[in-house]
Amino acid sequence: MISTSTDRLYNGADWDFSTLQRIHDACEEIALSELGLDVYPNQIEVITAEQMLDAYSSIGMPLFYKHWSFGKHFAHHEAFYRKGLKGLAYEIVINSAPCISYLMEENTATMQTLVIAHAAFGHNHFFKNNYLFKQWTDAEGIHDYLNFAKNYVAQCEERYGHAAVELTLDAAHALMSHGVFRYPGKKKLDLRAEEKRAQERRAHEERVFNDLWRTIPAGPLKSASELSIERRRALLGLPQENILYFLEKSAPRLHSWQRELLRIVRHIAQYFYPQGLTKVMNEGTATYVHYRIMTQLHEQGRISDGDFLEFIQSHTNVVFQPGYDDPRCSGFNPYALGFAMMQDIERIVSDPDDEDRQWFPDIAGTKDVMTVLRDVWKNYRDESFISQFLSPRLIRQMRMFHLHDDPAASAGVRVEAIHDERGYSRIRRELSRQYDVGVTDPNIEVVDVDLAGDRRLLVRHMVLNGTLLDETEAKRVLQHLADLWSYDVLLREVDASDTVLKEHTASPRRIAIAA
Repeated sequence: MISTSTDRLYNGADWDFSTLQRIHDACEEIALSELGLDVYPNQIEVITAEQMLDAYSSIGMPLFYKHWSFGKHFAHHEAFYRKGLKGLAYEIVINSAPCISYLMEENTATMQTLVIAHAAFGHNHFFKNNYLFKQWTDAEGIHDYLNFAKNYVAQCEERYGHAAVELTLDAAHALMSHGVFRYPGKKKLDLRAEEKRAQERRAHEERVFNDLWRTIPAGPLKSASELSIERRRALLGLPQENILYFLEKSAPRLHSWQRELLRIVRHIAQYFYPQGLTKVMNEGTATYVHYRIMTQLHEQGRISDGDFLEFIQSHTNVVFQPGYDDPRCSGFNPYALGFAMMQDIERIVSDPDDEDRQWFPDIAGTKDVMTVLRDVWKNYRDESFISQFLSPRLIRQMRMFHLHDDPAASAGVRVEAIHDERGYSRIRRELSRQYDVGVTDPNIEVVDVDLAGDRRLLVRHMVLNGTLLDETEAKRVLQHLADLWSYDVLLREVDASDTVLKEHTASPRRIAIAA
């Protein structure tokens, strides 16, 4: 059957909203019936380049509260964009129900088709089904919560002054990466109920807070030894890796509105936590989905050969992986690695060789590609995905090898593993470790506070593989921590034997803030 231009979703680069509806419906038919995807309802928003820059600046959340750092990022991105030194994302997608996809109005009809397939169905399915997003995010409540947060910050600025709110948010943002729980609790966070519970929560915390600080010895004859270490740490919930949570609950001089600001920043940090653990998988899923949908639309005659070539050019740019000796190389491109692994799984399931059957006996030759892929998308994150599904063939194709750089060794850089029989497992293991937050993120936690003395806060960094914190950055972040705690802070970097390798200290800056 030969298709005609009347079968096509669009002709040329121009589009209107009825065209977008046809494109969405055509992509949806393939995504649901042929790929078996399960998605949130879609909401498509068309925005300008300037609005896209604004969304960039507020970490992909167009409904975010105002902060000076967002304006700084906006100015930076805009300057590079206007000079032609930097392009813009074709879309931004929000993990919410409905799933909102922001499309740039400057996109051609082909690019709008690509990003609808990529975001509205690829990312959407991953957001709804991956176990990390199910554990940590509340897709139904995020918009209401962002609206509450934006209004609350504005009210605080009006009542307590812009400078005071900015100082608190500056400190909270500096500690944002240390404001998440890494393991799921018994109860999933309900963002819609947060606004309703805010007042009750603040009153309850005041009572608990007062009980805690009444345990501080008041007389000169009492000493730290008279306090039970176990009771002190139990009341403070120590040790605690979620530093924002600890400050929100226990910082002695924070006002209730400041605690609420810390909670807002903490909730948003937690909301983005799964995305940091699934970058390769999330982008790989969306790229695989858009490739399947666009290919099918072309085979059906819904897009022309010229449109498909335009898509292929953009797709090729997205999945381009510079070589290790290319000046543009800064590690693995998550789109390239994720898409390559998804396609490789498709090959293993559909047409395996003996090597595949040896390495992947559970999926090799099962023929049902989408069932296997949907299971992978649901039950893995980057670390486990790579450690389970990176194949020897892909290691060879991408010419992977493992380098070991030991500054203490006279030999310098040493090649530890190459793509051979002995190296496959080593390369896969080492690459997966690069996506393990337990290895890549510093293990920092609050371990004690001197309630009986100067109330100094003790923070510990467990050093892994001899990697100490950057001293300049550590001092900057520690200063923000001291400002929020209102007393001195001591950060000790220790090794596995609890030997102190380095110490950092900070004292709070005395800044007057209205109650």
